[in-house]
Amino acid sequence: MAKRVSSMAQDQRLLSLLKTFLWLGGVGSLVPLALPGLALSESVGPQGIDARRLHAAPYGLTGEKIAIGQVEIGRPSQFGIDKVAPVTLPVNVRRVLLLDSWALANEYVDGHAANVASVMISQDKLHTGVAPEALLYSGAVGPLAEGTAQPEECLASQAVALQNGGDVRAINFSFGEPLGRDPRPNPVLDGNALLTQCIDWSARVHSTLYVIAGNQGRGGIPIPTDNFNGINVAYSRQVNGEFNKIDYSNLGSEPAAATQQGAAVESNVGPRRSISLVAPGSNIELIDPDGQVRVSSGTSFASPHVTGTIALMQQLVDRQFRAGAPNWPLEGRQPMVMKAVLLNSADKVKDAGDGLRLGMSRTLVDDANQSWLESDAYRDRAIPLHKDLGTGHLNAYRAYQQLLPGAFGPDQPIPAIGWNYSTLQPPGTATASQDYVFEAPLQGGSFIAATLTWERLVELVDANQNDRYDLGEVFADQGLNNLDVYLMPADEDDIANSLWSSVSEVDSVEHIFYQIPETGRYKLRVIYGQQAHSAPTQPYALAWWSVPAP
Repeated sequence: MAKRVSSMAQDQRLLSLLKTFLWLGGVGSLVPLALPGLALSESVGPQGIDARRLHAAPYGLTGEKIAIGQVEIGRPSQFGIDKVAPVTLPVNVRRVLLLDSWALANEYVDGHAANVASVMISQDKLHTGVAPEALLYSGAVGPLAEGTAQPEECLASQAVALQNGGDVRAINFSFGEPLGRDPRPNPVLDGNALLTQCIDWSARVHSTLYVIAGNQGRGGIPIPTDNFNGINVAYSRQVNGEFNKIDYSNLGSEPAAATQQGAAVESNVGPRRSISLVAPGSNIELIDPDGQVRVSSGTSFASPHVTGTIALMQQLVDRQFRAGAPNWPLEGRQPMVMKAVLLNSADKVKDAGDGLRLGMSRTLVDDANQSWLESDAYRDRAIPLHKDLGTGHLNAYRAYQQLLPGAFGPDQPIPAIGWNYSTLQPPGTATASQDYVFEAPLQGGSFIAATLTWERLVELVDANQNDRYDLGEVFADQGLNNLDVYLMPADEDDIANSLWSSVSEVDSVEHIFYQIPETGRYKLRVIYGQQAHSAPTQPYALAWWSVPAP
């Protein structure tokens, strides 16, 4: 365990000061619960991500027996360990840690961490979390010294990932590091900060999906939002009772933006965009360490909506696999599959009731009140993600619909909705591409959504050869291979004649949202374009949603 400063009171004062700079919570201060109609139950319900429907029969998805994680500067309270935690506390954390050891009683209990945890696992009847029966392992980094804290944050992340016998399906990050604390000369958001590399390494090695509160901006807290292998989340606010508009505060970074308006904009190097998905984050009811309820806003509270939804989907994967359901391989647990499913099922534009817009439940708009259909991501094959909206708004029930049909490989005709986890051989080989041919004609005038995900390869420079990250060790970026996805007529073999494609050269995600011009037979083709490292195969996940002709 790392050294601790001598005075617990000094630790707590330092923690309080640091969280002011490192939280990704709302722009304003937390306020006591006094406003009507502001409820965690709304963000989890049909106005938000529609997860409450999945808790009830016939679905019965509550996250039961699924382990998820959380890394923060502090940690939630736990009854039986911390004096502040009442016996009636509805946020029951499975285990609390400090760096790579168990946490000690009453140390580093933090309101922000407790608030984030409540979004994921609260069992309060009025403020039920997204996955109330999931097993949450919460890791605290603790007091931070001058300079970078990224090594300690990586160590805490690894410790959480190794809980539950190494089976933690997703880890929530509702905090980050400012570029000003990064020790690299002239640091930029190129994916090579130590913490960012750690996230991408851990995602692959520990098979866990990191969900990151997606703040970039002016004087922001952007590390590790330049990751490749996780999901970065922006936050929505309610308009006419529905979470359907990106909150303007996503355009900056809270809380420091108010005092650093002249700071340079912090964004990813090159054309790669940071936001993957949007989830509710405005005026969310949250539970404090002592069980009291308060309201706050921010990406801090959007990302746990996504992490909790992953727990629900992972419970479905385990249930279907154990039941021996057809087309349900264990690869459904893969982080790449979860990422493809959540991004592909996101809401973009509300369906008119005819199913042609894939049954989407809302139209999500940006700060200029424009939807995905007005964006460059819709018009440009090289841009897979909207700059503010990612692929759209999280919808847990649609994610269930996306996942439920199961996996279908290129060796068989595929149904209208499904997913697959597979591998490609390097360019120039016979299996450097795979075709997914729809078994039925697709309806003219309908939309198709398809999302392809894969991972950047980051290796640990393991000085002591113990297969774990230790303080002082570093990572090596081996690069990102380039994959593309094409929508083509079923009998076409030349990609030059594709109807549409997603061909970004800088992302680990490709995404198609395209209107089928006429009823006919179609296919998706996944291609391994350029090779950046020497790994013999490239794993990937593909999710699709289309409308078959009557």
